[in-house]
Amino acid sequence: MQYLDVRLKRLIKPAVEALGYELVGVEYRRGRKRALLRVYIDKSEGITLDDCERASHQVSGVLDVEDPIVERYDLEVSSPGLDRPLFEPEHFDRFAGHRVRVRMSPPVDGRRKYTGVLLGFENGEVRVDEDGVERRVPLESVSAARLVPDE
Repeated sequence: MQYLDVRLKRLIKPAVEALGYELVGVEYRRGRKRALLRVYIDKSEGITLDDCERASHQVSGVLDVEDPIVERYDLEVSSPGLDRPLFEPEHFDRFAGHRVRVRMSPPVDGRRKYTGVLLGFENGEVRVDEDGVERRVPLESVSAARLVPDE
């Protein structure tokens, strides 16, 4: 996770949790004209559009005061969806047994992507069963990980 993502998460998390939501994760991506700050929230009953609006208003207020982003950006607050992104070690344990797609940067063992059944997190590594072969990826090499929805 990049430094700015970590800082943004630290700033945003208390505001999101004060509303009763779980902060699933934060993604900050630079664009040509504008950057995008995507904030994923969740709760046990699921997330509605009203929930996203409430969280967006709260997060926007925090970002206006703290002003951690110098460039122009759009704020997007959403539920994690069926292809839920996985950010934290506990996410990998929580969703063990589900199909997952893991993208690495830099490549691990010459590969950039693994798709298989998530086995969990152990000793700083994400474990994936890819067609009967256990793959281990250091968490710091994971650039993105998402659940693969059932078809």
